[in-house]
Amino acid sequence: MKLKHTSLYITNLLLLLLFFGNLQAQEQEIPPPSVPDSVQYKQKFGLRAGVDLSKLLRTALQDDYSGLEIVGDYRVYKNFYAAAEIGNEKITFAEGLITATSTGSYIKVGGDYNAYENWLDMQNSIFVGLRYGFATFSQDLEEYTIYTTTSYFEPDVRTPEDGETTGLTANWIELIAGIKVEVLNNLFLSANVQLKRRIGQSTPPNFDNLSIPGFNRTYDDSSFGVGFGYTISYLLPLYKK
Repeated sequence: MKLKHTSLYITNLLLLLLFFGNLQAQEQEIPPPSVPDSVQYKQKFGLRAGVDLSKLLRTALQDDYSGLEIVGDYRVYKNFYAAAEIGNEKITFAEGLITATSTGSYIKVGGDYNAYENWLDMQNSIFVGLRYGFATFSQDLEEYTIYTTTSYFEPDVRTPEDGETTGLTANWIELIAGIKVEVLNNLFLSANVQLKRRIGQSTPPNFDNLSIPGFNRTYDDSSFGVGFGYTISYLLPLYKK
């Protein structure tokens, strides 16, 4: 009987050892809970300002043009920017029988959306945007030629004494698309194209506007216009998040 109890005791002891051994093995197989990555990449938010290089280049190379445009945007959300441009232009157009010069200032305000997903802390963008543009300007009719159907006589070219009209205004809606690339830390180069739809304009009493500062060329049979820009700008980081 004593031997029987001893055998039973040994058997139970072996079963307990096997049970706890198996339990310990299972605990070792369970991987420890993963530790969340504590590395965070904060993005820059701030004011970016610069100039349109294309207008400076045209001013240097073209005798019939001079202009300056200051550009800026402010990042209000991850992919959304408030944007504006302000400038001054003098454009001379000689077309057909008329030569006229428009001179004035303009402002464009709106916003951009960045459709490009950057890596880590990169700041590049492929953007689309919308602007409302407003210009105040003058038109100077420098000379005009009397229309004739015969070439027997020399062209009758006249210079009006009171050909300048001041206090003109125009407004338009503008769709813009382009890219911005960070070439150095906080320094950006950008290229964009613009499609414009004129909403309204005031014209001189004796002829139509041939050009509008900020809008560019106008056409009698269309309210649409086009434009382009190449800008350089610098980002002043105000905070990160």
